[in-house]
Amino acid sequence: MIDTRQPAAVAAAVAKCYRNIFPAGDIGYVDRVFGWALDCFHGRYSDYLPIDARYHDLEHTLQGTLCMSLLLEGRHRRGAEPILTERMHQLGIAAILMHDTGYLKHRFDDAGTGAKYTATHVNRSMDFARTLLLQKGFTAVECQSVRNMIRCTGLNVNLAAIEFQSDLERMTGHALGTADLLGQMAAPDYPEKLPVLFAEFEESSRFSGQPGMFKSVDDLIVKTPGFWEKYVVPKANKDFGGLYHFLEDENGRNSYLESIERNISRIMQLKAA
Repeated sequence: MIDTRQPAAVAAAVAKCYRNIFPAGDIGYVDRVFGWALDCFHGRYSDYLPIDARYHDLEHTLQGTLCMSLLLEGRHRRGAEPILTERMHQLGIAAILMHDTGYLKHRFDDAGTGAKYTATHVNRSMDFARTLLLQKGFTAVECQSVRNMIRCTGLNVNLAAIEFQSDLERMTGHALGTADLLGQMAAPDYPEKLPVLFAEFEESSRFSGQPGMFKSVDDLIVKTPGFWEKYVVPKANKDFGGLYHFLEDENGRNSYLESIERNISRIMQLKAA
């Protein structure tokens, strides 16, 4: 079990997956891109403050990054096509590490937390990633790939409207969207963090002036099993093409799905209480 509270542990696991896919590849890329992400989240990039969103924090990003790396490694083991190139893999890792940078605040922004940007965080993340990656020497075409991948994490995004530049880019974006959902919902403390998630929704509602999605923490708890069954499962299967199956081990077990099912059972108990 990788401790997703420890960036170094996650980076090591991601590097192992990377090496298994590209034995002769640029393994140093993993440390570099993790370094960029940590600088961003710790307030060491440009004029941005450290992340202060309590649910969409660094660990949330690391949970998704680990899940995506394992998924892409499993896909490689099965010889799925189109075959993942090293550069597309690099862009995918950059994209998931940057997919929630839209919660970051500028130094002059001292009101509330980054959670107030929930409604706009996907577009903010896309713009943030483009700016940073251009500074790191990525091309405009590569930055557009990253932007397209990040767009896949939008809650009600029309995936068919995203102008992917290749089938491989589309697959990588769908892998990112899958990992973003499964990574967080499989976390051991996911049920306990629902009140924190509700607080983010509530802050976003106050900031935007728009009605909130949930009336209370209890309302969020009651609706979470339905969110899994009626939104996540169909989206993972239909929209994202069932890529989560590549997380299965040689015996067909999927530890992510098992963890989520345990969490849903615990949430059902909270619901009953």
